[in-house]
Amino acid sequence: MNLKKSLVALAAAVTVSAAASAEELSVAATPVPHAEILEFVKPTLAEQGVELDVKVFTDYIQPNIQVDQKRMDANFFQHKPYLDEFNAGRGTNLVTVTGVHVEPFGAYSSKIDSLEALEDGAVVAIPNDPTNGGRALLLLQKAGLITLKDASKITATPRDIAENPKNLDFKELEAATLPRILNQVDIALINTNYALEAGLNPTEDALVIEGSDSPYVNILVARPDNKDSEAMKKLSAALTSDAVKAFIKENYEGAVVPAF
Repeated sequence: MNLKKSLVALAAAVTVSAAASAEELSVAATPVPHAEILEFVKPTLAEQGVELDVKVFTDYIQPNIQVDQKRMDANFFQHKPYLDEFNAGRGTNLVTVTGVHVEPFGAYSSKIDSLEALEDGAVVAIPNDPTNGGRALLLLQKAGLITLKDASKITATPRDIAENPKNLDFKELEAATLPRILNQVDIALINTNYALEAGLNPTEDALVIEGSDSPYVNILVARPDNKDSEAMKKLSAALTSDAVKAFIKENYEGAVVPAF
């Protein structure tokens, strides 16, 4: 074998060896912006010997179940209040690895252009999971539409409303369905990832939206047994890098805000 062929063979062997030694890391994520951010860091992780496998889910239940049952290594879709409620309700022990971004929660409508235009008895759709439903009610309270019995209760439900001057009719629905029924209600309180998927621009289309001081930071989540693995540490570092901060600011224009 001549020198040129030997070098080619050696390069190929090194490539195969590197691929074989790459550590795989599977992450469950909702499509926007979570999976998009993960796809952005995939090349960086590949250079560090981590093969990132991103699986897209459109609900808030399966990503946690998949990680808890060790079918996936981690997930990226939720904030800590939701994780805490899920762990308490399901008996799981999933943990936060790092905080990445905030998606300011907003109220949307295809029928009115301001909250002042809401009529008596208007139908308001909110997420049916406790933390996001409570988040919606807290935002409406901040906007002056309702008053809660406990003004700071993050798991509030419509039963916790003390004052409802406009007699708003609350409908609790699965979060992912809210953009699809927007034309059937007067307003809907929608998580930003689902709003973005539906082509809504939170900074332009929301009638009211959380500020950048929102406590609902979206987090990378894993299990106690793998949260400190080398691959997880590399993913955590990549998700909180200057490159990701620039990516978020450039691509989401305020609809997603870095939390690091």
